[in-house]
Amino acid sequence: MTAAQKETLGFQTEAKQLLHLMIHSLYSNKEIFLRELISNASDAADKLRFAALKNDSLYEDDPDLNIIIEFDGKKKTITIKDNGIGMNRDEVIENLGTIAKSGTAQFLENLTGDEKKDSQLIGQFGVGFYSAFIVADKVEVLTRKAGEPKEEGVHWESEGEAEFSIENIAKDDRGTTIILHLKKAENEFAESFRLRSIVKKYADHISIPVKMIKEDFGGEEKKEEDKKKKKKDKEFEVVNSAKALWSRPRAELKDEEYKEFYKHVSHDFADPLEWSHNKVEGKLEYTSLLYLPAKAPFDLWNRDSARGLKLYVQRVFIMDEAEQFLPLYLRFVKGVLDSNDISLNVSREILQKDPIVDSMKNALTKRVLDMLAKIKKKDAEKYQTFWQEFGQVIKEGPAEDTSNRDKIANLLLFATTQTGEEKQDQSLADYVSRMQDSQNKIYYITSETHNTAKNSPHLEVFKKKGLEVLLLSERVDEWLMNHLMEYDGKQFQDVTKGKLDLGRA
Repeated sequence: MTAAQKETLGFQTEAKQLLHLMIHSLYSNKEIFLRELISNASDAADKLRFAALKNDSLYEDDPDLNIIIEFDGKKKTITIKDNGIGMNRDEVIENLGTIAKSGTAQFLENLTGDEKKDSQLIGQFGVGFYSAFIVADKVEVLTRKAGEPKEEGVHWESEGEAEFSIENIAKDDRGTTIILHLKKAENEFAESFRLRSIVKKYADHISIPVKMIKEDFGGEEKKEEDKKKKKKDKEFEVVNSAKALWSRPRAELKDEEYKEFYKHVSHDFADPLEWSHNKVEGKLEYTSLLYLPAKAPFDLWNRDSARGLKLYVQRVFIMDEAEQFLPLYLRFVKGVLDSNDISLNVSREILQKDPIVDSMKNALTKRVLDMLAKIKKKDAEKYQTFWQEFGQVIKEGPAEDTSNRDKIANLLLFATTQTGEEKQDQSLADYVSRMQDSQNKIYYITSETHNTAKNSPHLEVFKKKGLEVLLLSERVDEWLMNHLMEYDGKQFQDVTKGKLDLGRA
């Protein structure tokens, strides 16, 4: 297609619906648009750095990766520019015109029209680039993929309604520039101090420098002087600390910094439930920062969906969603792994066969399970919150991870005849502590619903003898009990199967 040709294309249906939500913003916290766009720009820089490991000509004599933010108070625009990997025409259409994320349809079905609830749902889903339309009524994207001819630049433009335009342009520098034309009500964002404070709040922890035009926040005379200087020669300064958060000592990090970094790596809008930051030195050397989300993602039940940690080797980004470092039943864990022992040229295929990876997986799995055990012991309410969101996934554990079966068993919660409630809040240790002296088995019943389990005629004899029974009514429970043979030396017994010896009870 020649540079003069221009196409107008329609957004994918799900993208239209998301855009509608952004335009008629549900957010009270509108400044997150900048966090999302900086996060995308940071990812683009990481991807270029990785691609350049094999082909350093992709740097095009410009190896200093950065993000530049400018604004124009008169035109009411904000520009976010990166010199990362960039996009070609097909990638622009794919990334900006459609949503390839699994669970999109389910997400949209769950929207209620209640602004507060829907805002939380959108936060769980993560909207990335589309958040630009929270504050802008028109968005332009100018981009060129690293290594491609200057004539292969792309200009994308949309007002966020039903369609967008796209055309090829000449673009000298690689990377992506996003121009936001602000809505009238959002002019407050076209202001230096406001933008700087947002960058410090949301992007202080990323390893890519974020730059803005240097200013002296003095009096009016100084401001006039700065304006004249800007016209002559732009001088930029870094406004974030630009140091990878996980590489910093735990003692110097605040909880707020950990929380903001979680939002950067997960694209979640909510704070994490808990996290664990750990540096390992010795036979293996790596740093891990693992997070437990507060809410389950929409694709939790799709076992084939993308999952895993962001993998770095000596602070060089290698890949997103490195799933080889945690088992499938811990697929909800987010975070970063930075290793000194893995090759920079590693691939997903190599990771699957590397004994170093197996050692790290075992250690990280234990770390997550220990983090959960600690929460369960110290904060029952917080653990209950976790269990309501992720309990069914943890129940997959005994079948998948035999070496940690005992640790997982200690994390399980159940409904039982002791309370009669549907709420799963009784542990196996609780059950064993209440067992009768002559009782040597843990009794359970599985059924399609909690009520049918609770009212089963099989329980009559147990009620008479005062024997507690676990009430299991989730689809995963049959699978769980097929692999959970015993606990604390006591076998499990299905009250509907086999011969029951209750004579001594």
